Amino acid sequence: MRLCLHCGAEYQGESWHCVRCGYEPGRINGYPAFAPEHAGGAAGYDPAHFAELARLEAENFWFRARNLLIAWAIGRYCRGARNLLEVGCGTGFVLAGIAAAFPSMSLAGGESASEGLTFAAIRVPGASFMQLDARRIPFRAEFDVVAAFDVIEHIEDDRAVLQQLRAAATPGGGVLITVPQHRGLWSEYDARAGHVRRYRARELRAKVMEAGLEIVRMTSFVALLLPFMYFSRLAQRTPGAGFDPLAELRIAPWLNRTLETALDAERVLIRAGMNFPAGGSLLAVARRPT
Repeated sequence: MRLCLHCGAEYQGESWHCVRCGYEPGRINGYPAFAPEHAGGAAGYDPAHFAELARLEAENFWFRARNLLIAWAIGRYCRGARNLLEVGCGTGFVLAGIAAAFPSMSLAGGESASEGLTFAAIRVPGASFMQLDARRIPFRAEFDVVAAFDVIEHIEDDRAVLQQLRAAATPGGGVLITVPQHRGLWSEYDARAGHVRRYRARELRAKVMEAGLEIVRMTSFVALLLPFMYFSRLAQRTPGAGFDPLAELRIAPWLNRTLETALDAERVLIRAGMNFPAGGSLLAVARRPT
């Protein structure tokens, strides 16, 4: 159901007008805005980066490999899912990959920074979009799959977000999460990206379970490239004045292909059942108990 964030009543019909308290969210760029105070993006993050990010991620090995891993995980662990909500959908790159892999699935995307929704709507014209705060999601038991890909590391109260993801999922529904892993990889890139933390596997597992979710599968990924990532991030710990947070996405085509091939091999091992104990990122597949 769709929930009024002001009084807790269930919305009736297709309108976002609450018949109990009269609240109706305003609109930003045509999208319902449930947290307009956050529409300008995270503190310290320049919304102008969305345009270049949207251009770069379609060719970057990491984004492409993550999309394929996500689509596989949904197909493997969320079979029969009819609808999906991605919280923190950014420019819509992941949602576009899901739409291509599951054309019959009904998709929705929420993003706090309204600038990202403009790009997401172009990429996935069949999805519905809204501006929202991941800590206050206006849905209860509504989606067969609820996902947050590299989102909760941006939010101080990640426990609140995990509880909201669980609440928005149907009983028995899936909750998929990816996060950056290993505090030893912390660099200027994390700070400029607005990260609050990088996760340890046991930390993420504990917080997911604390939110009332059952872990179905957890594995590190970008594991085969961990040494490469370490030396790359080491160089970013003393950045110059002109530090560019998108620079690491601009790599030579030959190197991009090589790194993507390594992650293709890694994905084969994950699909075969191997759980990597270490890597640059973590994937958690969880389920809301019935």
